[in-house]
Amino acid sequence: MNINIDHLHYIAIEGVIGAGKTSLATRLHEVLGGRLVLEEFEENPFLEDFYRDPKHYAFQTQMYFLLSRFRQQEKILQYDLFEPLIIADYMFYKDRIFATLNLNEKELALYNMVARILEKKIVKPDLAIYLKASTDRLMQNIARRGRAYEKHIQREYIDSLNKLYDEFFWNYYETPLLIINTENLDFVHNEHHFQQILVEISKHRRGKKIINFDFQKGLLQ
Repeated sequence: MNINIDHLHYIAIEGVIGAGKTSLATRLHEVLGGRLVLEEFEENPFLEDFYRDPKHYAFQTQMYFLLSRFRQQEKILQYDLFEPLIIADYMFYKDRIFATLNLNEKELALYNMVARILEKKIVKPDLAIYLKASTDRLMQNIARRGRAYEKHIQREYIDSLNKLYDEFFWNYYETPLLIINTENLDFVHNEHHFQQILVEISKHRRGKKIINFDFQKGLLQ
């Protein structure tokens, strides 16, 4: 299949925890090449404590993520000069979604002061991809991968996060956006599913497009 993505230099993939962001980013990198940028969430020393006791560790966790993601974005600015394609498994602006959910009023005010300064230096992607999934599907994926620091994640937390993600991307107009319903997709093990996503990526040039998988027809529509 001949895929032309000459119009794309920077692709960013988003979704709630367990949506398959890293899996899709990795598959795209394997096929399209370029520079793969993966979120360094495992390096956050507060993350496991946060899932166990959110109220006490939310601010430390959030600020660490904010600064860590900004450091990665600075690298993207450097890659921008030399790499024909950059594929990332997160968007910098996603941090505000988590902050809105996790921080109290005073913490959020301080967080926003810092975030607004950093966001001025961020490069926007040429294409954003939001992998949409139900809360049940997300919880299944989280349980299946069995990461130790995620064992304390509550369904209520993922459900609240899922609603905030939906709201954010429903009102997102900063860049071209693909919203892909992953409920009946398996782009890791089903090559046809993955190839159809590649086609949609190559075709999408502007605005927002919502894609649902028709299982019986085997096509993305």
